[in-house]
Amino acid sequence: MRELVLSCPEALAEAWSDALLEAGALAVSVEDADGDTAHEQALFGEPGIEPEVLAWRHNRIVALLPDGQDPAQIAAVLDDSGTPDREPVHWSVREVPDEDWVRLTQSQFGPIAVGDRIWIVPSWHRQDEGVPPAVADGIVRIELDPGLAFGTGSHPTTHLCLEWLSSHVRGGETVLDYGCGSGILAIAARMLGAARVHAVDIDEQAVLATERNAAANHVRIDAWLPDGLPDGGSRIVVANILSNPLMVLAPMLAARVEPGGSLVLSGVLERQADEVAAAYAPWVALEVWRARDGWVCLAGRRNA
Repeated sequence: MRELVLSCPEALAEAWSDALLEAGALAVSVEDADGDTAHEQALFGEPGIEPEVLAWRHNRIVALLPDGQDPAQIAAVLDDSGTPDREPVHWSVREVPDEDWVRLTQSQFGPIAVGDRIWIVPSWHRQDEGVPPAVADGIVRIELDPGLAFGTGSHPTTHLCLEWLSSHVRGGETVLDYGCGSGILAIAARMLGAARVHAVDIDEQAVLATERNAAANHVRIDAWLPDGLPDGGSRIVVANILSNPLMVLAPMLAARVEPGGSLVLSGVLERQADEVAAAYAPWVALEVWRARDGWVCLAGRRNA
């Protein structure tokens, strides 16, 4: 197979991607052309604060071509999709070696041990040597395959939240996981002994993924879009998103914590910790519970 590779300005990235798919490309991805350089640009789709254009300043578009497809024919559709005074599109073609793509993808996701108690295990590794059995004293084994929803357990912020839950869930608590993604934190809380767990995300696919992953782990999670979340507080509220939405959501999230209950936040860089803590100061005195690889987990109890 072959890939068509071309550079693209920020304003045209989405239009070109759509045009390539309509012209017959099997798949299209947009990459930061400055990736792995000093000019690399972070691009986050923060809940409620998504960028207007889902692209970088300098983009590399990669289109997977069907067998026998003329790359010039596909690239030609782009000459009509930009501004009239734009220069002709420059492109190249690279060969894609034949691979067992399923096996290659699966090889990138192995079992992950989080602290002393929690294991995150993709389904194709469930029988691996060294992986604890599904039922083991003191061990929580979450079976989770990567999918559309964020959260495979590999990111430091996920580890930090899982470690906090492992250290503080005693059994019988109510827990709210806000911004649940794949549902990994909600599932962990339930398997650690929480009596009832709510999971919330603004993305319907994340809500569905959480329900599916909870069923695969034989636990009950109540997953909702924000408007569907019932009234009331929880003994523990955990939110692993990003600093800007965390600050915007401060009044709402703090109100969701029962008096004397715990609020746990991550997705926060060390340099952002004081600013995020200040946003919650009227309700919860947050402190850095633990830090890892430049990220922090903030935790504190709501004023009674």
